[in-house]
Amino acid sequence: MSTRDISGKYIMNKSLSDDNDEILRLQGVGWMTRKAISIATLYLDVSHFTEDGVEQIVIDQTITGGIKGTKEHRRFDWVERPHEDHIFGPVLGKSNRFTLDEIEQDWLKQDWLEESFLDGKIIYTRAMSDTAKSGRTWTAQQAWGFEQVNDEKRYTRHVYFTGPDGEVIQNRLVYDYQGPL
Repeated sequence: MSTRDISGKYIMNKSLSDDNDEILRLQGVGWMTRKAISIATLYLDVSHFTEDGVEQIVIDQTITGGIKGTKEHRRFDWVERPHEDHIFGPVLGKSNRFTLDEIEQDWLKQDWLEESFLDGKIIYTRAMSDTAKSGRTWTAQQAWGFEQVNDEKRYTRHVYFTGPDGEVIQNRLVYDYQGPL
């Protein structure tokens, strides 16, 4: 498996992932919703393809009990697109592949296996609150790839989050591969 095609079914490994409660709080997610998220299991169905010459990833999220979560549609063209997220509210996001030299935050550059790169570039995304619509201000930069976690190759995301008052949180999300779609 490599980032050339990460299509498949994944489950978030909470025991290996960093706690994301503080990020959710700073994004304006209420206590009850954060508590529900903390006990739920997150499943991802990832479709990775190229259409009209543009690399794309579509992720359908489901949580425990088959409850539909957010649907992410990432187009790797670095064009900012609005998205209405039922957890985070109005969001602006963009995605592409970049070399590590083109990424500013050191946390996003660390510990990647060679399988994380396509032509020397890693998957990089940026999402931020649509402050004009939400009244909130935050940014989440992510690098996606593969790294060794407990002596196993795993799909991970490094998150570099900046909160409304400049708070910085570096977080790693770890996923277990469950099989093909």
